[in-house]
Amino acid sequence: MLDNIFQSLSQFIISFIDAFGVYGVFFLMLLESVAIPIPSEVIVPFSGFLVFEGKMTFMEVFWAGVFGNMAGSIVLYYIGYFGGRPFLEKYGKYFLFTHEDLEKTERWFQKYGALTVSFSRMLPAVRTFISFVPGVAKMNIFKFIAYTFFGCIPWVYALTYAGVIAGDNWNILHPYFQKAEWVIIILVLVGSYWFVKKHLKKNL
Repeated sequence: MLDNIFQSLSQFIISFIDAFGVYGVFFLMLLESVAIPIPSEVIVPFSGFLVFEGKMTFMEVFWAGVFGNMAGSIVLYYIGYFGGRPFLEKYGKYFLFTHEDLEKTERWFQKYGALTVSFSRMLPAVRTFISFVPGVAKMNIFKFIAYTFFGCIPWVYALTYAGVIAGDNWNILHPYFQKAEWVIIILVLVGSYWFVKKHLKKNL
């Protein structure tokens, strides 16, 4: 089932980039960065393959990926900025997320926000939704943009380069990224379990 979904999604990405070229790369990376599940692990390596074939240049793919990432991240930041806090204050209790947790999140991003934003850009799965949290925490927009920019550069460059080197075999890269995603998902689940357990104890 999941394999069929991934194959269909990959085919859509390939067709879209074939049709729209570098603008397709930008738009798909924008969508991924707004937390729509379109994996950059397919978008960029396939575009790197097109560089290998001479249909695009390396820098076209690289900058389309970076600026697409930036544009989508800013959109998601402002969704968190204007809608995140009211949503969490109204419905957070249903997710065991208290006002105290919100205050702690804001303090964390005031202190470690730059490092968190930059590092998270290089983590599969996490990188797709991380921009929402700094928005909720009201992180300074200029700092957010700067650290998002420098954080996404290594990721996009590495994926583009990997696609160029892999050439016709660009699609063999995804299983490795998928394994990394599962590790991170497991860590998130463990963290969520700890969070729920801690809050249930507090409320008993």
